[in-house]
Amino acid sequence: MADVKVTVRKNASYMIEGPITVVDPEGNTFTLGEGPVFLCRCGHSGNKPFCDGSHKREGFNADTRASVKEPGQS
Repeated sequence: MADVKVTVRKNASYMIEGPITVVDPEGNTFTLGEGPVFLCRCGHSGNKPFCDGSHKREGFNADTRASVKEPGQS
C-alpha cells in the first residue's frame, strides 16, 4: 500500500501526495489528475474543496507548525 503525505503549506493550501479519493457530501467522487492535490484551507476558493490561489489575494496567514515534544511526554 502506498503512503499518503499531507503537507501543511505556509499561508497556503494543504498539499496531498499519494493515492487519495476526494468525495463530496452525497458520495460522489471528484475526478483527480496525476500529481499532488491542493485542498483549500483559507475558505475563499471558488473551486472548493480545491485551492484556486485565492489565499494570496486574501492575505491568508497561517504558519502552522507541528509541536515537538520530548520523548515520554504525552
